[in-house]
This record gives sequence, structure tokens and C-alpha cells, in this order.
Amino acid sequence: MSERGARWGRRIGRFLAFGVWHARVIGADHVPTSGPVLFAANHTGVVDGPMLAGATPRPVHVLVKQEAFVGVAGWFLTSLGQIPVDREGGRTALTAALGVLRRGGVVGIFPEGNRGRGDASSAQAGIAWLALNGGAPVVPVAVLGTRRTGESVGHVPGFRRRLVIEFGEPLTLVRAPGTSGRVALSEANEAIRVALSGLVSGAAARAGLPLPTDDPNAAE
Repeated sequence: MSERGARWGRRIGRFLAFGVWHARVIGADHVPTSGPVLFAANHTGVVDGPMLAGATPRPVHVLVKQEAFVGVAGWFLTSLGQIPVDREGGRTALTAALGVLRRGGVVGIFPEGNRGRGDASSAQAGIAWLALNGGAPVVPVAVLGTRRTGESVGHVPGFRRRLVIEFGEPLTLVRAPGTSGRVALSEANEAIRVALSGLVSGAAARAGLPLPTDDPNAAE
């Protein structure tokens, strides 16, 4: 994965976050300044990835659904160091992300898997596997305002819409001695989900930006 590409992705994200939209970043000092880092972000709208890239103080490689890697869009995402992920399974994306972490880089994941309510009521286990195997602290990230109730998952926010990105305190997850891999993975995954859910709930209340109440996936 190209670090140079990820740096360009951050520049583009910053232009969108602060030039096109009106983003406020909170808690960026919680992001470790060096070494591997995993971002666990909630997911409501199509621009969550660019907002995460623009808000973080370090370039990030975001896991993006494989279906987006077609044509010009696919070339663009690859050039920016983003990682295609097959949501039906497969280890290719996790292997690529693990390589980034072992080089001391930053990986961003939306544990919910799909754009929806963004309340982190569920989480897939890929991020927990990376945290345990990559030795990376997990920083929960609340991305707010990118989709409102009634807007589709593909909706692009209007010019100067107010957005908030809040970084929480990092979690360090380790496998306890004598704990099976399956149990360790389950416990780590739940710890990440609880931390993200709590951050999102609190951040939404503090910012006055409620999460969407509808589930757009139900209509798909």
C-alpha cells in the first residue's frame, strides 16, 4: 500500500472536510504520533471515508468495499493507498492491512460493515483480529452529520454542511494468557464495539448532531 498515496488521500480529505464542508475535528491528540494505529469508525454515509482521511493527523489506509474498485474510481482509490475488502469474507484485505500495521502505518475500518444508522450496535471481527495480530492500539472515531434521516446511503452532503469527527481514547487489546484465540477475538471485538458505541452516542449529544434513525439497508 502506497504511503505517498495515503498522504495525497489525506490532502484531498482535508480539502473536502474544510473547503467543501464545514468539519470540526475533536480529540485528534488521542491519535498516537508514531507506530501502528487502527481507527474504528462508525458508518452512516458515503463520505465517511474521505472525512476520516481528512481529519486524522496521520495518513490512513481505509478499507473500502471491493465493489468500488472499478474503472476510474478503482484506479483512484488504489492510487490513494486504499484497501479493497470483500464483505462476504476472504483474508486478502486483512493481510494487506496487517502489512500496513507492521510497517508502523495507520489503517481505518468501519466495523459495522455497511452504511446505516452508525450507532455501532454490531461489529465485524476483522478489526479485533488486526488489533491482536498487528499490535496496534484501536482509536474509536465518531463521524457525524454525513447522512441525515431520510437521506440515502449514497447521499453527498450539501456545500458547507456541518460535520463533526471526534477521536476517542485509544484501546490496547492483548490476548490474556490461557485464553483461546476464539475467546480473545470475541472479547476484543466487543470491547471495540462498546468503546465506539459509547463515543458515538456521547459525541452526537455533545455536537447536537443526532444519528439517522432509519435503516436504509432495509429498503435495498
